Amino acid sequence: MKWDALEEEPCSLARTVAVIGDRWSLLILRECFLRIRRFDEFQSSLGITRHLLADRLKKLVRFGVLRKIPYQEAPKRYEYILTQKGLDLYPIIMSIVHWGNIHMVDSRGRPLLHEHKNCKKMFDPVMVCSECGEPLTAKAVHVHPGPGVRRSSPERAKVSSRDRTSG
Repeated sequence: MKWDALEEEPCSLARTVAVIGDRWSLLILRECFLRIRRFDEFQSSLGITRHLLADRLKKLVRFGVLRKIPYQEAPKRYEYILTQKGLDLYPIIMSIVHWGNIHMVDSRGRPLLHEHKNCKKMFDPVMVCSECGEPLTAKAVHVHPGPGVRRSSPERAKVSSRDRTSG
């Protein structure tokens, strides 16, 4: 598996890592969900170099995670808005935040709390089965080959040769 060809792999995780698998892309997405939209705001908030920020924003636009909308003509300046594809990353970002809230906080506690607008309660994100609504854990999931699996791949043959349990 080649790092610069992950987007071509027959693996949903590898293809996703091709888009958001570096720290700056994840932090840019965090800022987007915190309503940051402009280049200078990203740079100020993250302390990232202009070149690196431009590169990551360009990649997120190319993959359809963000769309670039002009807000000023002279000089030309843009806002970066999450597309539906970008908004669909919210559960991933929240899962990472939740892991950090459990395993990486210091004695001061969580840096941010999340309130559900509908019920007005602070919450922790949970992953549930789309079919029955029960919480999911790695040990409660079996992996089977899907229609997109590359049958010639030795790694995929392992999954297809037996019912595999995650974790």
